[in-house]
Amino acid sequence: MSESVNQLSEGAVDLLIRLIKTPSYSREEADTAGLIQAFLIGHGVAVQRQHNNVWATSAHFDANKPTILLNSHHDTVKPGAGWTYEPFGAVLEGDKLIGLGSNDAGASAVSLLAVFLYFQGQENAFNLICAITAEEEISGRNGIRSVLPQFGEIALGIVGEPTGMNLAIAEKGLLVLDATAHGKTGHAAREEGENALYKALDDVQWLRQYQFPRLSPLLGPVKMTVTQMSAGQQHNVVPDRCHFVIDVRTNELYQNQEILDVIRANVQSEIVPRSTHLNSSSISENHPLVRRGVAMGKQIYGSPTLSDQSMMPFETLKMGPGESARSHTPDEYIMLSEIRAGIRDYIELLAGFTF
Repeated sequence: MSESVNQLSEGAVDLLIRLIKTPSYSREEADTAGLIQAFLIGHGVAVQRQHNNVWATSAHFDANKPTILLNSHHDTVKPGAGWTYEPFGAVLEGDKLIGLGSNDAGASAVSLLAVFLYFQGQENAFNLICAITAEEEISGRNGIRSVLPQFGEIALGIVGEPTGMNLAIAEKGLLVLDATAHGKTGHAAREEGENALYKALDDVQWLRQYQFPRLSPLLGPVKMTVTQMSAGQQHNVVPDRCHFVIDVRTNELYQNQEILDVIRANVQSEIVPRSTHLNSSSISENHPLVRRGVAMGKQIYGSPTLSDQSMMPFETLKMGPGESARSHTPDEYIMLSEIRAGIRDYIELLAGFTF
């Protein structure tokens, strides 16, 4: 690779160190948004910002060319117990950089910024938008969803998350459902009332046994799990209300609304979704970008973890440096060599690419 790519890689590492040292919990990312904004301005790039989302568009944008979105996030979860390093210390031990958000998803964010800068001065068969966005960890309303309408038509998205630079061509979606079974109170010593808890248990039994017929070769079956339940006020009163929560992990063969309709048709409890927009996503194995990745020796797989691609109504590929198993763990880390290799791989994937 040319020296310019090496310089971009070193600049990416320097930016990541500064990002790690700057707390950026979801909804509290203003300071890291400022760092990303200043980084792009420092490279002569026109920057846009809304809330804590920062993005830039190809300098010579051509409406006749398809647009590729490069996206990752700069918010983090809060550090849990068990850290033996300072989460915001950005401690460097040889090739290893330790700190909160280093792997998820700071390494992907700075790598995609470097890739955007690499292609910025070139004539390409596509436009690029690079958006480093907020509130991904909470699927927040002021994250990617709030700015997507400003990007215009997007032909393809590359979502930077830790995949070992392999190709996640499908991702599970999520439905969280609040279910309420209704009954009638009565004295527990007599045959009175209508027990809402028993009604709920009948519905739970259906949820445990039902199998959605479409099985994904990448993501497997739709999975429904009851995770919380509460009912009753005192021991001698038949409960007239039972609330329970259903966690539904969907595959790419269903839209969330379709899953919701099936559940409502088969249970007696009232079902209220917390949201329906976190859909499963996928891209064809025959997509030209996927074929290029496979030719580079990359593996394809289905990802069980949710990302912002769940809110993108166009084809998306999830791919980035680092490993998913390190995310949200004590002493989270990234290898600097992973960042440098990731930047080279992204560039190889896109150089000369045509749809």
